[in-house]
Amino acid sequence: MAGNVQDVIMCLGDSLTQKGWSEGGLIQRLSEAYIRKLDVLNRGFGGYQTDWAIQVLEQIFAKQHEQHHAPKVQLLTIWYGANDAAVDGDSQHVPVNRFKSNLKQMIDMIRSPASSWYSPDTRIVLITPPPVNTDMWNNHTRDFDRTREYAEAVKEVAQETQLPVLDTWTALYDAAGRTMGGCSNFLTDGLHLNSAGYEIIYGLLINAIAEHYPEIHCDKLQNVFIPWDQVLSGDPRITLQKRNALVNR
Repeated sequence: MAGNVQDVIMCLGDSLTQKGWSEGGLIQRLSEAYIRKLDVLNRGFGGYQTDWAIQVLEQIFAKQHEQHHAPKVQLLTIWYGANDAAVDGDSQHVPVNRFKSNLKQMIDMIRSPASSWYSPDTRIVLITPPPVNTDMWNNHTRDFDRTREYAEAVKEVAQETQLPVLDTWTALYDAAGRTMGGCSNFLTDGLHLNSAGYEIIYGLLINAIAEHYPEIHCDKLQNVFIPWDQVLSGDPRITLQKRNALVNR
């Protein structure tokens, strides 16, 4: 087990998150920006939707009595909807009202004092699904307008819970010239993002952090361990108390 030295950003989601380690992906870009400051945990599970995500979050997020033994989650991103929006009858489909309820349940797990997973210092960002190009995604399980409905649902949950949201659907659609065909410039197969698509998402996330959670923006945090050229004149170790003071100041 790794030592509890650096706090973390936890990215929860489906294959859009899981594939974020690809070259130019969201997780790769985020990890580079926060290197030596916060670790980035990729908790994306391809094919998952929000019914299953609740059970995942219960297992990967430390309960209250465990949190002093685990790295503090400074930021949690929740990115679902691409699979929930599958057509009716598909095994991945989750009706939009239950989708919204599931998102709220995950948020309450972190924000409610009555929750076993209550973590009042964890900041949350919601992310909408991006648009799909149904001409590229040829197995007929996704629909362009249906995915837009789920993106709107995420935005509604964000408004109701007063959380920041990355409207990736609108950002990519605008960048595509507001045409479904133009979305192919940002997608590998009609559903999953390429590096150009992830670049837009990364920009949205960094801007959201700067606006809503500036204290943990990568440019505001100090390295957990001092620079190499200061090691001879100081102790390279850093206490958890000092580390937390740097993050929470």
